[in-house]
Amino acid sequence: MPEIPPDPASSRPARKQTYLILALAVLVLDQWTKWWVEANLALHRPHEVIPGFLNLTHVVNRGVAFGLFSGIDSPLRTTVLTVLGLAALGVVAFYYARVDPAQRLLLTALALILGGAVGNLTDRVLAGSVTDFIDAYLGSYHWHTFNVADSAITIGVGLILWDSFRSGSDKEGAAPGNDGDGPSEDAIAS
Repeated sequence: MPEIPPDPASSRPARKQTYLILALAVLVLDQWTKWWVEANLALHRPHEVIPGFLNLTHVVNRGVAFGLFSGIDSPLRTTVLTVLGLAALGVVAFYYARVDPAQRLLLTALALILGGAVGNLTDRVLAGSVTDFIDAYLGSYHWHTFNVADSAITIGVGLILWDSFRSGSDKEGAAPGNDGDGPSEDAIAS
């Protein structure tokens, strides 16, 4: 009996779903590093890693990125930040579901953001705060302490920005005359 070749359309979701492995890897690494920091580092005590540049410092962040809203002392703070986090996660998941599988850079970016968002949202739901520990600095200037999830989100946003500034013909899967955001007019006509 002759073998029937697989339908290319049926392999698309599987290809696209492989990017979720990256999101899962970010989530696992984020949660493991936070667990390790909570178990091994005292609060607010810097441990020098690279002199003059990098410390590991256990910090509890009750706000959002860069400590925003951490000074608000309302019982609704965690609830509001959790709802906003879920809404942002929903927007990213919605966008991810609609991206063409050929858009590898964009899928990578969205997977990094998904993994990071779920990591920080997990902390917020379970503990009401997020554990941060990467303390980058130069001289006396310290960047806000952050974690693996924050790094993944930042890299993901950077990749989205980079992707948005590339011309359509530079994007993966873009045919001549196509902006890279979907099938070309030639592909639609055939």
